[in-house]
Amino acid sequence: MYIITRRKMLNESIVLCDVKAPRVARTCLPGQFVIVKTDEKGERIPLTICDYDREQETVTIVFQIVGASTYKMAQLKEGDGFQDFTGPLGRPSDLCLMPLEQLKKKQIVFVAGGVGAAPVYPQVKWLKEQGVPSDVIMGARSKDILILEEEMKQVAENLYITTDDGSYVRKGLVTDVLRDLVADQGKNYDHCVAIGPLIMMKFVSLLTKELQIPTVVSMNPIMVDGTGMCGACRVTVGGQVRFACVDGPEFDGHLLNFDEAIKRQQIYRTEEGRAYLKAKEGDTHHGGCGNCGGEQ
Repeated sequence: MYIITRRKMLNESIVLCDVKAPRVARTCLPGQFVIVKTDEKGERIPLTICDYDREQETVTIVFQIVGASTYKMAQLKEGDGFQDFTGPLGRPSDLCLMPLEQLKKKQIVFVAGGVGAAPVYPQVKWLKEQGVPSDVIMGARSKDILILEEEMKQVAENLYITTDDGSYVRKGLVTDVLRDLVADQGKNYDHCVAIGPLIMMKFVSLLTKELQIPTVVSMNPIMVDGTGMCGACRVTVGGQVRFACVDGPEFDGHLLNFDEAIKRQQIYRTEEGRAYLKAKEGDTHHGGCGNCGGEQ
């Protein structure tokens, strides 16, 4: 068992847990993810690593209650545990692999939407530990669902917050803030990382392409199986088929086909849709999620 050492409700539907997972904590890097299972019959849930403590041998995960499996996870208390906690999976953030001398020359901005603040946080924290400052834009529909504000303040050079309904700090979208920072405040960014809902990342990427800011997006929102078998996270990047869980989750936002990814995410939610994708994509679909029959 992988014991929960800390549990905290960030709001009424988002839960943070520190989990004792020594091997994962020793080797993980920002950008990677884990797969958790509550018990033998539990669903395998891919979750981005929000933080880690190598000395305490813990990994922090954040998840939103959106269905039966995540509801069951939310009922676990400190002292309870997960049966499986597999990782680290996926590729680390490209920032972690960049030579430090090159990294220190970059002007970096992160754009986090909703629960996307969770995978943004470890990257910003890691950069601060390397002596590299970065700006962060955090957006949420309203103040009550904004998460990790205080934690982000501790690691970001500048934190800009916006809410769709204007209930906190300012009213507007994250793209409004980014355009304002560049066009009106004279910020000069040469690297952007955007993580959040697909539609948010699409419009951030459209804006940064206009502003000529190279942009990385994380496709963790579309992962299901997490091993490259089920085909749910299949994306097209620069005309090439990729799988977010093994080739990513981060990709060039200016090359990724967002319209296809958004449509695919909607289709994959139904049994009929999964069967359609399997028939359409043939051998390139993969299989093994237990839903589409591709493993048979």
